[in-house]
Amino acid sequence: MHSMTGYGRGECAMYNRKFVVEIKAVNHRYNDVTVKLPRVMMPYEDKIKKIIGAKVFRGKTDVFVSFETYSKDDVSISVNENVAESYIAALSVLKEKYGFKDDISLDLVAKFPDVISVEKGLLSENADNEIDECLTNAVNEALDNFVAMREREGSALKASILEKLVVIKAAVDKINERAPFVAEDYKTRLTEKLNELEEIKADESRILTEVLIFSDKACIDEEITRMYSHIEQMKSIVEETAPVGRKLDFLVQEMNREINTMGSKSNDLLITNIVVDAKSELEKIREQIQNIE
Repeated sequence: MHSMTGYGRGECAMYNRKFVVEIKAVNHRYNDVTVKLPRVMMPYEDKIKKIIGAKVFRGKTDVFVSFETYSKDDVSISVNENVAESYIAALSVLKEKYGFKDDISLDLVAKFPDVISVEKGLLSENADNEIDECLTNAVNEALDNFVAMREREGSALKASILEKLVVIKAAVDKINERAPFVAEDYKTRLTEKLNELEEIKADESRILTEVLIFSDKACIDEEITRMYSHIEQMKSIVEETAPVGRKLDFLVQEMNREINTMGSKSNDLLITNIVVDAKSELEKIREQIQNIE
């Protein structure tokens, strides 16, 4: 079981180039992968998403790629001859008009803006394989570290959920023990109430009828059985290797519905108090499940 939050970093330096890849993720209902990389690396965006998508199935995942190159294949130096000629012509006019004796030097012309342009990161076709290899290594390293962190957090979440399920099962056990006495207590209260009214003589058959009606309405046997089943199902789901966040989210809703029904149908103070405690643990599980892939 994996958490949806995590961080991983990978680095690769090969062929006079260096890539640093960072991956981080937070909770998200769906699988949303965003890759941020230098403009010259845009052709590799889809490949990076495919690598990430093979191991990440849910969450808001951001991938950051930084790129440095020391390869001559990735550097382009060009001379704008038209601009240089215009500068030289302008300098010649100034020299002739004002009688400057200094010669027009290469060093002087080269310093003027736009005469010589240097562009880095212009990936030549013969460098594609080298770049692909180095970038892939960096992405895979970052992804492995990222997934490992998610696994660690997922294991902690699983342990916590299992602990809370023990508490919830204990609560259901108490409810199950208390449930058979609810109708009997109702009969006792009803009889005492009628006896308090001196002008009304308690009719045993009528009391039994009322108790039977109450018992039928207050019966929570089905809810208890389903609750036990849901608890066992959740124990099984957290052991699965596939993403289970959506399954758990649905299951905890069903468990919450069952426990609420127990409280409302039983009409018993003791069961209601137990239900409140169980719902508190369920809410904690629900919050944790929001962070499970």
